[in-house]
Amino acid sequence: MEQPKEPFIINRLKAFKYAFKGAFYLVRTEASIKVQVFCALVVCFLGFYLDITPIEWCIQLLAIALVLAVEGLNSAIEKIADFVHPDYHKKIGIIKDVSAGAVTFAAVIAAIIGFIIYIPYLF
Repeated sequence: MEQPKEPFIINRLKAFKYAFKGAFYLVRTEASIKVQVFCALVVCFLGFYLDITPIEWCIQLLAIALVLAVEGLNSAIEKIADFVHPDYHKKIGIIKDVSAGAVTFAAVIAAIIGFIIYIPYLF
């Protein structure tokens, strides 16, 4: 017998609960996410201190979100790869390298955005 479907709002609240559970798990267990969150907090503090514009805030927050999201996906890909093939395998190594490369793209662009925003305020 099929279970009755939950109301939309209850279903969405559960989805948020699981999403936040995953986000907190990442912050607690992944060193790379801890570094990225620390960097995000530093630039946010700097943004308040230097009173950056609303547009600069939007761009900065988008860059932070991009890096954290790609870093989270990288962690998920690595965990899936380790689960599927726990021993070393050349193709799994390539998958992990490509995933880490995506994080590198996001982080480098975020750093460039940070320089574009903050260099005029600092010099």
